Amino acid sequence: MSQSHSGILHEYAPRLTAFEFNPGPKKQHSLLFVGGLTDGLLTVPYVSALAKAFESTEWTVFNVLLSSSYLGWGVESLDKDVAEIAQCVNFVRGLKPQGKIVLMGHSTGSQDVLHYLHSPNPLPGQESARPVLDGAIMQAPVSDREHILHLAHSDQEVRGAYEQLVNFARLQAPQSLLPLNLTAVVGWPDNTGISCRRFLSLASPESPEKPAEDDLFSSDLKDQRLKETFGAVAERGLVKGKLAALYSGNDEYALPSVDKEALLRRWKEATNAGGVEKWSEYSGVIPGAAHNVKDEGQDWLVERVLQYLNSV
Repeated sequence: MSQSHSGILHEYAPRLTAFEFNPGPKKQHSLLFVGGLTDGLLTVPYVSALAKAFESTEWTVFNVLLSSSYLGWGVESLDKDVAEIAQCVNFVRGLKPQGKIVLMGHSTGSQDVLHYLHSPNPLPGQESARPVLDGAIMQAPVSDREHILHLAHSDQEVRGAYEQLVNFARLQAPQSLLPLNLTAVVGWPDNTGISCRRFLSLASPESPEKPAEDDLFSSDLKDQRLKETFGAVAERGLVKGKLAALYSGNDEYALPSVDKEALLRRWKEATNAGGVEKWSEYSGVIPGAAHNVKDEGQDWLVERVLQYLNSV
């Protein structure tokens, strides 16, 4: 159902915006929300539910738009995403200097969250270091690679298109665009240009031995890969609080064979392996929830996020 939302649209950097729901003088703390592939403003159903739940609290929600939002994801990268998120964090810190900032990502936005926390700071080629967050939440952290391979193994046409795309991407320049007719067959929007570099990052055809940048959540990743990603969170020191993961119980993009609870335990062990507990006790599997928690599980998600924020 269509509805209107009160708030302020902030330009946190040139050509980049974030919509703040229900701002006010008591709203000292901020949840910065980043969507996944194809997402933009209000495309994830539970964002407005979070905003409503925050009305009587000191928290407000910022729906952050990046260069990769909507149709831009096919030619952007996690490096650029986290650089822009850092700009938004600095902007919000200027608006609310005494407040706390928690970053929450949905789907591929979860990759942004983990990339923000584990990758070098600053990243190669970037001058500015990323600011420290007070908390971080990953929601629906599923594997793009496993989803693509599942489709390819289930359908001969998809498998043929996938193999053509891998061969094409390996032979062409990184920023060359893949044929739209082939990317549409493997399940991506037929109006979105996808570069060879981003395709190889998402599909990660050399995984699990040599996972690409975007391959952070596959269930078959080796312990060494988890050590390099989840295991680097404490050492990097970019979050004061703990990292939470909220996995959708009936996520249609996750492999049916994935034991979600067991996967969360592996991530927890990797995150806490250095002796510092950085994995949040508020992590868990959202009962009955679809990928974007559009109906069932939404109340559970909102309550769990509120509990997490109260712990920050």
